[in-house]
Amino acid sequence: MKGGLRSYGLLFRWNLLRQRRLLAWLLVLQLALGVGVIYGFAFLIPHVTASTALYFATGAPSLTLILLGFSVVPQELAQARISGRYTYVSALPIPRIAPMLADVSFWVLVLVPGAAVTLLLAMLRFHIHLEISVLIVPAVVLVALTAASVGYAMAALLPPPMTGQLSSFLSIVLLLFSPINFPLSRLPNWLQDIHRVLPISYMADIIRGSLTGIYGVSRPLAFAVVAAWSVAGLALSSRAAARRG
Repeated sequence: MKGGLRSYGLLFRWNLLRQRRLLAWLLVLQLALGVGVIYGFAFLIPHVTASTALYFATGAPSLTLILLGFSVVPQELAQARISGRYTYVSALPIPRIAPMLADVSFWVLVLVPGAAVTLLLAMLRFHIHLEISVLIVPAVVLVALTAASVGYAMAALLPPPMTGQLSSFLSIVLLLFSPINFPLSRLPNWLQDIHRVLPISYMADIIRGSLTGIYGVSRPLAFAVVAAWSVAGLALSSRAAARRG
């Protein structure tokens, strides 16, 4: 256990040192993404109701966290496999899950400031009041870990070129066809059924519920589904890392 924590800490520090020159730029990009979501969707819908504003405000940080796992993490891992960094880390005498946890921690560190500022801008832009619960911390951690573990497993199992194409496709699906910035009921019935199995709507729901106290489904169900997908993603990631190691 102690050795695993030390491995995680060293890998996390390595990520910080490796990306230190880009860290400020990455923070600016994440902030720009959040501002774009808030003001961009407001341009598409000029007359924003209170309900729509609430979805925009809580959906923006949810979207950045989910995009982290389904787009940024797999593309980063695909580049690591191409450059040989993934093979090098896999050969180290460390727990196989430690590199993924270190990568996720780094990207969450990059995303959280932008998500917080985005939420503040949304509150100012749409004049809404939030009732932030203490559950927001475990909700953010669980959503980030779930999305990243699924994205990591995808990138570890698929060839790098396919990973890049699939992550780009998933980004479009998340923006247009996922109930993050709008209610699930707006989708066709068949797509609603798909989202009742996938974790995306539940991930957005636990973030929204932790910020407003309003959940689309029961809170235990939402957390349980996201946790189940997190366990599955971590299991697949560990198995893929062990096989390649």
